[in-house]
Amino acid sequence: MRRARLLAVLAGAVLLGGCATVPEDSQPVAVQQQELGQIANPDVQQPPRDIDPLTVARDFVEASAQPVSNNAAARTYLDDGAAKAWQPGKVMNVIDDQFNTVYAAGTALPVNPMEVVVLVRATTIGTLGADSSFIPSRTPYELRLLVRKQPDGQWRVTNPPANIVMPYSAFTANYVRVPVYFFAQDSNTIVPDLRYVAGKPQLGLAGRVVSLLLSGPSDQLVGAVRSPLPEDAGIEGNVTPTPDGALMVPLTGVADQTPEVKKLIAAQIVLSLQAVTTNRVRLLSDGNALVDGHEDWLPSDVPSYTALASPGADQPGLMVVNGRVRSLADASAVQGPAGQGAYQVVSAAQSIDGRQLAIVELAEGRQQLRIGAFGAAAQPVNLFGGTLTRPTWRPTATADGTAGEVWTVVDGSSVVRVLRTSDGGWTGQAVNAEEVLTVGQISVLRLSRDGARAAMVVNGQLLVASVVRTQDSVTLRSPRILQTGTLTGVVDVDWLSQDSLVAATTMPSQPVVKVPIDGLRMDTFNSSNLTPPVYAITAAPGRPIVVADAGGLWTASDVGEVWRPHPHSLGSRVSPFYPG
Repeated sequence: MRRARLLAVLAGAVLLGGCATVPEDSQPVAVQQQELGQIANPDVQQPPRDIDPLTVARDFVEASAQPVSNNAAARTYLDDGAAKAWQPGKVMNVIDDQFNTVYAAGTALPVNPMEVVVLVRATTIGTLGADSSFIPSRTPYELRLLVRKQPDGQWRVTNPPANIVMPYSAFTANYVRVPVYFFAQDSNTIVPDLRYVAGKPQLGLAGRVVSLLLSGPSDQLVGAVRSPLPEDAGIEGNVTPTPDGALMVPLTGVADQTPEVKKLIAAQIVLSLQAVTTNRVRLLSDGNALVDGHEDWLPSDVPSYTALASPGADQPGLMVVNGRVRSLADASAVQGPAGQGAYQVVSAAQSIDGRQLAIVELAEGRQQLRIGAFGAAAQPVNLFGGTLTRPTWRPTATADGTAGEVWTVVDGSSVVRVLRTSDGGWTGQAVNAEEVLTVGQISVLRLSRDGARAAMVVNGQLLVASVVRTQDSVTLRSPRILQTGTLTGVVDVDWLSQDSLVAATTMPSQPVVKVPIDGLRMDTFNSSNLTPPVYAITAAPGRPIVVADAGGLWTASDVGEVWRPHPHSLGSRVSPFYPG
């Protein structure tokens, strides 16, 4: 199997907690693929002499984040036997920077005066999985370390844990986030898969990223994306720089692929490597150019594979005001019944290409879905409920295709995808959302514009799940709560980019936040000028973020910006939305 043939990409890992403080906006740093045995053993600094057991435990945790030379820095805090025998697992726990090391008390303590038990107490914020993806989770953590005084008088840990635990700041200082790219299931839209690779040594970073590509998508995205790389694809030798300044990727097992598939493979590799190198990428297949006539590649040589996932410049966005749909550009009512008051519009969604409109209308005391061409009458769909979440469109598979799938959630508990029928009508099909519903009721659901994920608000929490499609079913799989315990009171969410979200909350201290799809960090927008609570938000690639509060609409483009009044807010209770 492909995984068995890959070189190891990350040093193993071990459970532990430590004390460190690093700025919240610090970013991980980068590395390369190599077997641990191939990494040159640098001069490892020995621990200071005569440090007490609590400091030994704390420093061991900090040093555990350094994977170089098989965690050589951490092994200096172990006694000789443990240093030789320690085999960290591939899963790593990331803990909050604020943690405690205390001496254990009570019974079952060592009788040997040369031994003490140190407790490492912390809060886990997530784990780095064996697939090199970050999985958020906030849980209490405790580790018991037996620390023994050695014949030379120095205290050393004797029982290192099976899986490394490191503070958040140590993790971000030693690991770099790399978007590894795959493709949507039924289109040539690229989908980023956030992964983390060790930051030192620098040599081997590109090879490590290629290894992640060859090993396939992360566990969460299995079934939600596809890879043009065949199962038997591999690397002949190493990914190495050439004397003329290119980065050579010598592929094997891809020579029999069609020219179209080879171009997708080239795009996948070049776009994934752009996060770790600025060199030209020389793509070879069994010694020859992977793509005939095109041996060296830069990111600018790759055609756009995001066009179907981005609203066009001619789509300025819309808003619902007093039951009517209006343009965000000039506040004019849109053409057709949706803009002229024929429907009592509660919420709406425009397809990414702008050609269709789905609306939720209030009629006879209940909410109903309607779908139609933009500017024309919208036909009613046989879908009713006490509440329907704002609709969200699945992207088309081709540029000349017509969007034919809309999602909504009925009464917080029934996720429905509404499909276009052969006669031009619409029919609903249930989406398997059992894993999400174990968390609670769904109040917001937004499909990513590449169709591979869904962002949701569930009981005031922000969740992301993958959209897995089979021939006869669609499932929301592997939901993950982002920033558990830190981000609460979420009322709305939208996709800022393919790998980041913006959310509106009821929290006065952080009314608008930005969160990556793996939930590793959270950035709070400037709250100046906003009048909490913020109740609606919309975003899209290359567009200003628009939020709605008690005073109307406000816009900003980045976290540090002061919110500016939108020129067409039209008072309170305005719900803005970009296509998607």
